This record gives sequence, C-alpha cells and structure tokens, in this order.
Amino acid sequence: MLGELTKQEIENVIQSQSVCRIGCIDGKHPYIVPISYFYDGEYIYAQSREGKKIDLMRKNPNVCIEVDMITSMNNWRCVIAIGKFEELKGEESTLAREKLFSNVLTLMTNTKIHKFQHYTGNSILENNRVKLIMFSVKISEVSGRYEK
Repeated sequence: MLGELTKQEIENVIQSQSVCRIGCIDGKHPYIVPISYFYDGEYIYAQSREGKKIDLMRKNPNVCIEVDMITSMNNWRCVIAIGKFEELKGEESTLAREKLFSNVLTLMTNTKIHKFQHYTGNSILENNRVKLIMFSVKISEVSGRYEK
C-alpha cells in the first residue's frame, strides 16, 4: 500500500536518520550528494570541505533534502524537504558542530576507514572528521511518502 506520511511521521523519519542526500543546482544541472546531518526540528546541520557542493549552494542557496528509511523494496519511507543553505561562522558554527558530532558520531560502530581511504588507525583524528565549513538548511516545506 502506498500513502502519504503525516507531519509527525515525517518528523520521526528526519529525526531517526543521520545520512541524507542534499540536492543543489548550478542553473542547468542538479547535483546530489549524501551528507551526515543532525536535525533540531527546524534546521538540518552538516559540515563539508570546500568543493562543488559548497560552491553551488553559495551561488544558489535553495536546496532539496531527501531522507529515506528503507527496510525492503516494498517497505520504505521517504521525506523530501525544501530549504535554504546558510554557511555558519564563529560560535554558531561551533555549537552546530558539537550537536552534529554528539548525535552522528555516537552511531559509529567502527572507526576504521577502508584501506583505499587515507586513515586505517583505531581512533578518529580531528583532521579526518572536522571539515572546515559548517552549514545549516532552514526547512521551509516537507512532504513524505511510504509503501508498506
């Protein structure tokens, strides 16, 4: 059965996950990438290094977020949120990063990174986990669908 999620079900999906996809656009083509995030009920907080995603969002702050809960091909929930990117600075950035780390890093069960990546030790190094740019997305619209 297909259906629409209620407002509370939408909140539950966003609150329960830690990875989403963020979509931005260069005026011609969409660009979609996964990010780790924390949601406080109004804003999604995330971090990034300089790159294409940040460049595009600085030029056009209108973004789309997709959050999924997938149990199987016929048992899933999907939320789409529309919002506006804002780069955070100073104390605002520090507080947002603390919230992100306290929520996302507690979900990690193994801190080893695959051998084709840069770090293979047993602990998290600050230069591997802290990215220079902290940002928020102010959510303005949400919708959700499900199949069960």
